[in-house]
Amino acid sequence: MTGPRKSCASSIRGYPDSVRVVGTLVLVGTCLLSAACGNSVQPEARATQVSGCPASWQAGWQKLARQVGAPVYCPGWMPNPLDGRIGSEWNGLKLVDKHGGYLVSFIYQETGSGEVHVNFHRWPSTRMPLCRAETSERMIPCYSEPGGRTRANGIAATLYTVSRDADQWHLSYLWRHGGATYVVSEHVAPPYSFEQVKRNVTRILRSLVLVRPAA
Repeated sequence: MTGPRKSCASSIRGYPDSVRVVGTLVLVGTCLLSAACGNSVQPEARATQVSGCPASWQAGWQKLARQVGAPVYCPGWMPNPLDGRIGSEWNGLKLVDKHGGYLVSFIYQETGSGEVHVNFHRWPSTRMPLCRAETSERMIPCYSEPGGRTRANGIAATLYTVSRDADQWHLSYLWRHGGATYVVSEHVAPPYSFEQVKRNVTRILRSLVLVRPAA
């Protein structure tokens, strides 16, 4: 018997104050597909994998690129049970600001099964994003304690093992492109171990496809 289900958005922490939301907020009332009701997530099973950015996902990322007026990155792989379609059952949040920043979050959560939570960010600057410290009003780097670098698909990303605000308790890859900073992160939480999350977020990074605003 499974425990009570929670809204996907209810477990997502705040995002950096530098992101002023003037765009779309999508709140998903349930985190589970009807076919998955009552089933626990099995790590590395039934993960969503495609070649490139599938058409059913690309439409949402293309719309996001138009909204922010800048390139975005569409994933071609997501950890079970998530997909990468903006507006799907798993898309807990979509936040857009007038400066070209965004936070797109995909999350599954069920009591007794654990949580799978992946975030995608863009900041319209190459400076390290700043977040408010938990115990003061001081602004500190959102990401620290680098844990290696990965190159894939024209991306040279640094893995950070300490993340804050919306990415707290996540492993986060950060890179720069076109004068902006991009991040993809995944929460370290059951059913995935630290090493499994590290493999997951690296695989997401390697699957990313650049989607430019339509002409």
